[in-house]
Amino acid sequence: MVLVLAFGKVIRGTTGWIGFGGLHLQPVELFKIITIILLAKYFSLHSRSLGDYRYILFSFFPVALSVILILSQPDLGSAAVVVFLWAALLVISGASKKHLLVLFLIGILIGSIGWFFLLKDYQKERITMLFNPSLDPLGAGYNVIQSTVAVGSGGLWGKGLGHGSQSQLNFLPEKHTDFIFAVISEELGLGGALFVFLLLLAVMTRYIRIAKVSRDSFGKLLVGGMASMIFFQSLINIGMNIGVMPVAGIPLPFLSYGGSSLIVMMAGAGIVESVYRISRN
Repeated sequence: MVLVLAFGKVIRGTTGWIGFGGLHLQPVELFKIITIILLAKYFSLHSRSLGDYRYILFSFFPVALSVILILSQPDLGSAAVVVFLWAALLVISGASKKHLLVLFLIGILIGSIGWFFLLKDYQKERITMLFNPSLDPLGAGYNVIQSTVAVGSGGLWGKGLGHGSQSQLNFLPEKHTDFIFAVISEELGLGGALFVFLLLLAVMTRYIRIAKVSRDSFGKLLVGGMASMIFFQSLINIGMNIGVMPVAGIPLPFLSYGGSSLIVMMAGAGIVESVYRISRN
């Protein structure tokens, strides 16, 4: 995460990739799964001590440091994923409602401060354009407008594979990564979009079932973290494709083009299945 800031390749204003010949690795994707493993281990070891704020703060310190590094790229979407993973694992580990409420209020305070001192101007524009993208239809609001047009024009069964006007004529930006859901909705319609949604729901449902039968708290937290990552990234990605979430550059699990993201998702699935295998023995 430090090396990418010094030697990373800049793509569309973000220094998020390290090149190895013709290959490009996005360290933040690998960092997500490392975050889940380390936090799951920490919370499983200190599950009985979470009534003490010190243990919660100790868990958040490396998370906060990593968020600063991610925001330096800058990559607001991935930073939000890491924070969500920490919060999700904290909830799964059984933190009290009182502590969660206090942390929520602190989060609002930090978010308010971050709006003025951490976020870049274009990141602020993405959030404000969420409420009225027509204010800048050719600038900050362009992506949202084109995405919602693509989703809405698909109708019930879509225009057919390879026949989407918004995607094939390149009106829709980043159609193979951030806005892959809009392409699916335009070419396969509501039916195709619901099919993708049901597939993601099936994966998350299996993860939750495996977490419930896990033999120990580490396995439960580990699988719960993997399910949380799929849930949050799907929520943000689909939300920004239909215009209810700010554009954050978060890939859609298992579908968005990109080797780093796909490898991490498949590695996460392998880890979850290994927990299930051990639980059956």
